[in-house]
Order: sequence, then C-alpha cells, then structure tokens
Amino acid sequence: MDLAGKKIIVTGAASGIGRSIALSLGANGAAVIAADIHEPVETVNSILTAGGRGIAIAADVTQAEQVDAMVVRCLQDLGGLDGLVNNAGMYSSIVPRPFEQIDIEEWRRLFEVNVFGLMRCCQAVVPHMRAQGGGRIVNIISGTPFRGIPFMLHYVASKGAVVGITRSLARELGTANILVNGVAPGFTLSEGVMNNPIQLEKLQDISRNTRSLVRDQVPEDVVGAVNFFMSEGARFITGQTLLVDGGAYFN
Repeated sequence: MDLAGKKIIVTGAASGIGRSIALSLGANGAAVIAADIHEPVETVNSILTAGGRGIAIAADVTQAEQVDAMVVRCLQDLGGLDGLVNNAGMYSSIVPRPFEQIDIEEWRRLFEVNVFGLMRCCQAVVPHMRAQGGGRIVNIISGTPFRGIPFMLHYVASKGAVVGITRSLARELGTANILVNGVAPGFTLSEGVMNNPIQLEKLQDISRNTRSLVRDQVPEDVVGAVNFFMSEGARFITGQTLLVDGGAYFN
C-alpha cells in the first residue's frame, strides 16, 4: 500500500506489534515517529537501513507533557501529522488469575496506560488533524472483549473501553474528516509474551486451536490491517474494529 508522504506516529514502537507496525509503515513510504517509554532506536535504525524515514522519541503516554512533546516533534521534524497508531499498552506482564485476586491499584495502572494514555494521544493529535482537514487514528485493541476471555478482567475491560472509544470518537470526529478505526489482534507471540511463561502455558495452545487458521499469530500478521486503515483504500471507513485473529471470532 502506498503511504508515501504520510507522517504517522506509532506509540509502543520499541518491540512486538508496535515495532512491526512502524517498520511496515516505513517500508510503505510513510515517515514514522516511533515512540516508546524508552527511545526505540533499533526500530528507527531498521527503518532508515531499509531506506525509509523515521525518528525515535522517548514518550510515556501516561505523561501529558511527553505526549505533547511527541506531537510537536512530529510537526516540526516531519512537517505535518497524518496518522496516529495507538499501540502502547500493558499486556505482556499480566499474570492471568481470578478477578478476585486483581487489586484496584493494578486496575488503575492498566487503565492509565491502555485507556487514559490512548486518550491523551488522541487529544494531542486531533487539533492538528482538524486544522489540516483530516487524519487517521488506528487503535490497537484486542480480541479479548469480543470473546470474553477470563482471568484477565482488568485487561479485557480496558480493551472493551477502547472499542467504545473507537466507535464514539469516529462519530464525533467524522465531520472533521478524521477517521478512527481499531485493529484487534488475537494472542500474539510478541517478545513480551514469549518472556511470560504463564501466559504461554495458559493461552498459546488454546488460542492456536480455536482459530480457523490453526497456527500461532506473530506481530507481522497485524500490520496489513493497520496499513489498510491508513491508506486511501479505507477513506470511507470509520468506527470499525477489524479482528485479526486467524478466524477465532467472527464479528
């Protein structure tokens, strides 16, 4: 897909799905601001080595001033802002367990990143998208709220909130030609997940075996949907969440 000339921010771009998205957007011609809590230098070096254009930024989405600085850097160094991929989130460190064992402080920490951090990023980019006559926001969600996955209630609730945000924000921003869509991966073997033996033990086999395409999902499986939503082919699509899970759930 031709994304030449597009300037796109990707949060959580240091590893896993976010890194794969940033690399793919760069390979398709977009200039990428790759942001993460620690500057994702390796991601951007890979984009540059492949002949693309990218800038690495350290930005914690829970900190409003860092989010604002990320957007300013995009505008100043890239000369505009056409898209935002809200990928930053907490997942791979979660230990699945009954909801009675998840304390409220853990709920708060997870919502601070997965929901409030995402909204901070949206609030920071939308004024600039309005001013230029439009833009694209893609939220990386999850298949879990559609399937009702147990033992991660706080995570499932946070991603369910993002489904609602995606739909309502699409309604609110449609008149400004800002398209808001979501991509919901299944259980994906990112670096973080591979380092969480409890998640692998409890979720890998059951996730693989409930798919129509019976194999493990990897970060590269997600990028095509994001590229599509950022492309001209999706110019009349908004408020939608596309499940990319190998056919585990039919929406």
